[in-house]
Amino acid sequence: MASSTQASIHGHQLTALRARIARLERGATWRQKPAASFGVPAIDQHLPGGGLARGALHEVAGTGPETEHAAAAALFTAGWLARVRGHVLWVLERADLFAPALAGVGLAPHRVVYAEAGNPDAVLLAMEEGLRHPGLAAVVGEVSGKLSLTASRRLQLAAEASGVTGFALRRSRRLDDPVLAEPTAALTRWRLSALPSPPPLPESPDVPGLGPAHWRLELVRCRGGEPSSWIVEACDAKGRLRLAADVADRPAAQTGLGRLRRAAG
Repeated sequence: MASSTQASIHGHQLTALRARIARLERGATWRQKPAASFGVPAIDQHLPGGGLARGALHEVAGTGPETEHAAAAALFTAGWLARVRGHVLWVLERADLFAPALAGVGLAPHRVVYAEAGNPDAVLLAMEEGLRHPGLAAVVGEVSGKLSLTASRRLQLAAEASGVTGFALRRSRRLDDPVLAEPTAALTRWRLSALPSPPPLPESPDVPGLGPAHWRLELVRCRGGEPSSWIVEACDAKGRLRLAADVADRPAAQTGLGRLRRAAG
């Protein structure tokens, strides 16, 4: 038996949502879009197509205490969306999203349509409805609890049919919730862990202040690819990731290539 919230979402709220999406997609025609690059070769080269596939479902979650709040997962997703064009439907179960943070990683407020669903089933219903509208760039749904294989397949099929990219942000009040490890139809599954920020000046570690936030970015599943992980600096104001400085910006003299050059010289 449907709850009153589900009935409300299925009724006038869903009708209003459809009308608003229809206004956004007037004149839009869908065509298959190439994968969107992260702009980080180490990550892009690891993904089939050289980036995150569009017209597919992707799953993103935090780890440890981050699992419930999903702050890093939301910022990671918003950063990717900041670098593609089009409007985004962001479906919430409850009103606890700090929207200015999305703008802080480049996802402009005028691009986002927010829908507060009220319960997990209504989130999935609104996501599927949004994924069927080719005028959107993406649909993001904050999913707490179980995401069944059947439900995720429905989302994946809707994304494939329209070319709209879907993101399931997984949330749970349990740090080790077993449902987060259950299989889904998502094309990729990502996990993010917040790491301590480095000193602002690596050469002067005693200088007070915080350097850029760091994440451990784990690709735990990729259809057609292999799992991997990277230490990255969190998305900047334009949504860009970069490898952590101690990995990406190490002087050539400190690398194996630098040593080989010195030996050859």
